[in-house]
Amino acid sequence: MPEKRPEDLSVEELRRLLLEKRRVRRQDRLERFRRTGRVIALAAEAEATFDGETDPVLETPAGFTAVPNRRRAWTDRILLAVEVLAAIALIGVVLNAFSIWRTLNQEVAAAMEQPTPVPTPLITAVVLPSGHTPPNAENGAQFNEAEIPEHLRPIAQNVASLPVPTASPAQAIRIQIPAIKVDAPIVQGDSWEQLKKGVGQHIGTPNPGENGNIVLSAHNDIFGEIFRELDKLQPGDVVILYTAQRQYTYVVTGTQIVEPTRVEVMAPTPNATLTLISCYPYMIDTERIVVSAVLQTP
Repeated sequence: MPEKRPEDLSVEELRRLLLEKRRVRRQDRLERFRRTGRVIALAAEAEATFDGETDPVLETPAGFTAVPNRRRAWTDRILLAVEVLAAIALIGVVLNAFSIWRTLNQEVAAAMEQPTPVPTPLITAVVLPSGHTPPNAENGAQFNEAEIPEHLRPIAQNVASLPVPTASPAQAIRIQIPAIKVDAPIVQGDSWEQLKKGVGQHIGTPNPGENGNIVLSAHNDIFGEIFRELDKLQPGDVVILYTAQRQYTYVVTGTQIVEPTRVEVMAPTPNATLTLISCYPYMIDTERIVVSAVLQTP
């Protein structure tokens, strides 16, 4: 086309010139895309090279077609699967950690939980308490070791050396038996020395009002003769035990005379019971008198 000034060009010539400039710019962009490694081709070229094995082309607003990268699509799918699996694994780890935490808490709670203390019945005694020789004996009143079989004497010594429990408001501190005019203090332990102070409670037996067998002993002819008239008690008579908080009433159910080795009368019971023990007969002291009573319910 001969050179003309712009004002000399017709509308048709101006349109062709503009289209040519656009084609050149588009071709320059295409070459630039190819040099940078982008897979871009003209629609006509893409249709000519598509043979069913390569990826189909996609039309773009600029008039170009982009060929998707199949390898990249598969990589994206694999990465997505890995992310999903990682999320599932994380959830599993969290749930497992929560389960372990809960188990540890339960174990710690179980370790810290202390069982309710219950008196341990010390039926390891080989003879009933309060045994002694009578005050009119040759050597006077003293602990009667002859009642204990020789091979069992070490056991009796171990039981006698048990520590006295720590004082508590629930322990028995006094006993009253109106029918025989008994009113005496109660001490913990029923050894020779303890029974010098009053009525002794066998260590390991329960407190007043609790289920089990409270065993109380006292002498009948020495150290105040507290239980001298124990044999006069009749069924229905009452025995009152006091603690620092309240009083408990027990009702006598029976009396028996037994050998000193009949320690089964001290055995624990499922209900709240009371056992009173003393030497018998008066000033002879070769046997034991045992009085049984039960807690009076309101």
